[in-house]
Amino acid sequence: MQLRSLRTAALAAAVLLATTAAQAQISDNVVKIGVLSDMNGPASTPTGQGSVTAAQMAVDDFGGKVLDKPISVIVGDHQLKPDIGAAIARRWYDTEQVDLIVDVPVSAVGLAVQTIATEKKKLFITQSTGAADFHGKFCSPYAMQWVFDTRALATGTAKEVVKRGGDSWFFITDDYAFGHSLERDASSVVTANGAKVVGAVRPPFATADLSSFILQAQASKAKIIGIAAGPPNNINEIKTASEFGLLKGGQQMAALLALITDIHSLGLPAAQGLLLTTSFYWDMDDDTRAFAKRFAARPGMNGKMPSGNQAGVYASTLAYLNAVAAAGSDDAKDVVPQMKTVKGKDKLFGDVTIRADGRVVHPMYLFEVKKPDESKYPYDYYRLVSTIPAFRPMADGGCALVK
Repeated sequence: MQLRSLRTAALAAAVLLATTAAQAQISDNVVKIGVLSDMNGPASTPTGQGSVTAAQMAVDDFGGKVLDKPISVIVGDHQLKPDIGAAIARRWYDTEQVDLIVDVPVSAVGLAVQTIATEKKKLFITQSTGAADFHGKFCSPYAMQWVFDTRALATGTAKEVVKRGGDSWFFITDDYAFGHSLERDASSVVTANGAKVVGAVRPPFATADLSSFILQAQASKAKIIGIAAGPPNNINEIKTASEFGLLKGGQQMAALLALITDIHSLGLPAAQGLLLTTSFYWDMDDDTRAFAKRFAARPGMNGKMPSGNQAGVYASTLAYLNAVAAAGSDDAKDVVPQMKTVKGKDKLFGDVTIRADGRVVHPMYLFEVKKPDESKYPYDYYRLVSTIPAFRPMADGGCALVK
């Protein structure tokens, strides 16, 4: 009897020690998540405050604590400047005990933050950095790319559009790394599938007057005008093209990056017929609708439906918190392997796996924007064309982590 009591006491002590050890692995006694975004600039509508809201929703849905320690969300504005983004990331990791940074729109800023995350051996999950090099030649054991990348967007859209008869292309390309990556990847798919690229123009970022660029696209007579740009150029290019009558003249626009917030800003009269690739649409099924309606009802959202970036912040933050709980630690060296073991259905992104190179793989979808008379309720904007396996094979990316 005494031996049994001793064994019971020893077992209880072991459990207590294991629990205490697990709790001790929570740095600074709090799990801190930093939403680093563009809070007021041209990328703020699909990210910004909505990304903060999505992160907080994930924390609230998780219960506000992990391993009996509180979860905190803090916010930073990188103002679309790599040096500011890197400085905030360094301060957060070094002195503010941030365990995870999320969001980070604009590839140049995202790559700068990834450099700091790698140096500090801290976790960074981006939902808004598009460059495929992020998980390619610049891949990091401490970074993940959740929602999209330039190769997936370009491949998904270009391949499907060529299949539908789009055998001649002209690109309007943002003149920076993100736009160049979109054009490069889409062009390779276009030519590989027997179509041709007849030309391109490259307006600078945030160009006010795009008329001359649209006129050159119109004069090219290409069947497809590829919009290799993000906000605000993509919105202005589509709007200007509509005003100049490109669609009426028989040309079609294919947006290599367009978000629900872009379509909402444009309105269906200007955006109708646009082809686009995305990994999330709020009206896909009961799960996405339930999340989107809760998001829209949160303070400050004013009925807005979430972008894919914001949905990705929510999904990845929940995945991270589950991994912390399973690993018994918020140290990236413990959390990252745990996250990469999880495979299964995510309510917002479908079947999800996280590869060794940090690319999060899930279905991508080609949509066509509805005509105004086809839309039955607010944000009813898309018609599903096809589901696309769009992500680059891991062996082709040049990531040093791939063996």
